[in-house]
Amino acid sequence: MPAARFLISGKVQGVWFRASTLKQAEQLGLGACHATNLVNGGVEVLAVGDVASLDALQAWLHEGPPLAHVDHVAREDVEADGVPVGFNIA
Repeated sequence: MPAARFLISGKVQGVWFRASTLKQAEQLGLGACHATNLVNGGVEVLAVGDVASLDALQAWLHEGPPLAHVDHVAREDVEADGVPVGFNIA
């Protein structure tokens, strides 16, 4: 199963970015999604699902929730076994 790691920068902490990302991932039918705040002020998202759903999540990450201001989204393909199971916020 395809998996991806996204690094999102901008105003993405304190704006419900992680919770909104999990909700979006569930709506897209992704098999797993893990969102973590980073010490540099960004957010890391690990997700598992089909390519179309990962692409749709990436497109959404560029916008984020209403209070967010996304400057950049970087994507890296990763092994699915490196993504925590289920939908988690850390």
